[in-house]
Amino acid sequence: MESSKPISLSGIKPTGTAHIGNYFGALKQWVDFQNTDLYDNYYMVVDYHALNFIQNANQMRELTHELVRTFLAIGLDPERSTIFKQSDVPAHTELAWIFDTITTMPYLMRAHAFKDAEAKSAEISVGTFNYPMLMAADILLYDTNVVPVGQDQKQHVEYARDTAEKFNRIFGDTFILPEPKIMPEVAIVPGTDGRKMSKSYGNTIPLFASRDEITEAVMSIVTDSGAARPENVYAIHRLLKTEAELEPLYAANEGKYQALKLALIEDLDVFIAPMRERYEALATNPTAIIDALSAGAEKARARANAKIATVRKAVGVA
Repeated sequence: MESSKPISLSGIKPTGTAHIGNYFGALKQWVDFQNTDLYDNYYMVVDYHALNFIQNANQMRELTHELVRTFLAIGLDPERSTIFKQSDVPAHTELAWIFDTITTMPYLMRAHAFKDAEAKSAEISVGTFNYPMLMAADILLYDTNVVPVGQDQKQHVEYARDTAEKFNRIFGDTFILPEPKIMPEVAIVPGTDGRKMSKSYGNTIPLFASRDEITEAVMSIVTDSGAARPENVYAIHRLLKTEAELEPLYAANEGKYQALKLALIEDLDVFIAPMRERYEALATNPTAIIDALSAGAEKARARANAKIATVRKAVGVA
């Protein structure tokens, strides 16, 4: 029986090892949504999006496997959330093409991904240019109500809403308008250099880091020698504890940057250790990943196929 709960959907590209910025910026919300049991949750490995960056078959398979391990290690449960690969649901690309036919080039040229590529003077692939339409298809195909995302993904939800509205005007009321769900206090997670945490900046703390890796990362955090409190250290620490919990620690160690970094190392290790243990255990249990994706693909295809049948009728090809 199909759930009557509202739909929550989000996805992540399999392009590298997860870091705590990925967790606090988006993944934590996924687990929270699952555990509140208020939504029917769909969480994707967006491997077709990743083809803009990963063009090696073995690497794609390995990164996909690694990302599903991440999903399971942070607490996503295939019995309670639908975990699937975008490529296992052909309706995504079919709907993206339909959206292409009602979308203008100037509209897509306003997208962040296109502007970033253009600023780098790179040759821009059609996949990069068209990224927002496949993203819109990903979201709208499931009658998604809310999309838990980081702040930097908010525009994609806005593009999905615009596309739904335009399709509805042309072909009749077909799609509902999704809403982004962003936790403002952790919308942008700072890296070790104070900028947004990003693999491209080399300023990350891996989500499943060993104690030694945590120590190396935290000790590299940039600090301002003229400040009483190392703000970059505090900003990361604040992800783990409340202001009330941190205030005595930072007051007692004013100006003592090394002591505060050591405290952060300890708290990060306590936080990461249980997830790290689950992640490592899953390395020897590939069946868990295969089973999760198989079950997720079956459920996702059933819902997507029903929606694309409605869309095909609306546009007159069925």
